Amino acid sequence: MLEVAGVTKRFGDQTAVDEVSFTIAPGEILGLIGQNGAGKTTTFRMILDLLQPDAGRISWQGQPLAQLNRDFIGYLPEERGLYPKLTIEEQVQFFGQLHGMTAKDVDAQLDDWLHRFEVKGKRKDKIKDLSKGNQQKVQLIAALIAMPKLLILDEPFSGLDPVNASLLEAGVRLLQKSGAAIIFSSHDMRNVESLSDRLVMLKNGREVLTGTVAEIRAQYGRVRIHLDEPALSKAELAALPGVAQVTQTGSHFELALTDETAGQAIFDRVTAGGYIAGFRQQAPSLDEIFRMKVGEPDA
Repeated sequence: MLEVAGVTKRFGDQTAVDEVSFTIAPGEILGLIGQNGAGKTTTFRMILDLLQPDAGRISWQGQPLAQLNRDFIGYLPEERGLYPKLTIEEQVQFFGQLHGMTAKDVDAQLDDWLHRFEVKGKRKDKIKDLSKGNQQKVQLIAALIAMPKLLILDEPFSGLDPVNASLLEAGVRLLQKSGAAIIFSSHDMRNVESLSDRLVMLKNGREVLTGTVAEIRAQYGRVRIHLDEPALSKAELAALPGVAQVTQTGSHFELALTDETAGQAIFDRVTAGGYIAGFRQQAPSLDEIFRMKVGEPDA
């Protein structure tokens, strides 16, 4: 288990991370979210011992992580770092050996990983001759091939199309099944929502949300109603008691409520004329909650 307990990091007068705490159990995926500058990458760098915290502690299986050989950690940085003159094979062998693998071990597994990520290139091709997307896949393979016990992914979905994002998610799930503790950051709340067992949101270095996606959404109540092809106009919907805002996209309407208890009366009103194509009352999406928390003034 990874434990981050009360960790703080300052750079001069600026506090980049302020008493952040969380744990990640084996086989668990934690999403770390927040705006640029919220403290995500600084937190990752402290876990990797590239930066030392000014306060708090970071431990792995109860032992101070800074005192351990860290070849059990896989890391994908946000800034891609490959050696362009190396071949795919040489690149992955280099990173694999840094994590305790032999060149023979890497060689035996490489074709399977290239196939799993659908890399368009041969193992003897040089990195510089690959497309950017395939370069990114090679770096992902380099981070995953040693099957690390702790995996850190900083914006891994950046620049990936939906197909390649699905391949990445499958690779992460493979490590999860092996018992790895996984932490990743992403600005795409769809990725966070689909992949995370739990999440932590940072704002200006502080934790402002923590829990499962369902727990966090439940805190806000079912204050969104989605309507398809209602008989009422946008103006009529906006005039209903408890409706704070109406957004229309074609024949689809989204109602933001002041209180979820208004939902029953709204349902009765919009169905009074008979059938409507759709009525769903839900909590705000994770993306909506993220935007709300970002816009809130600091305590």
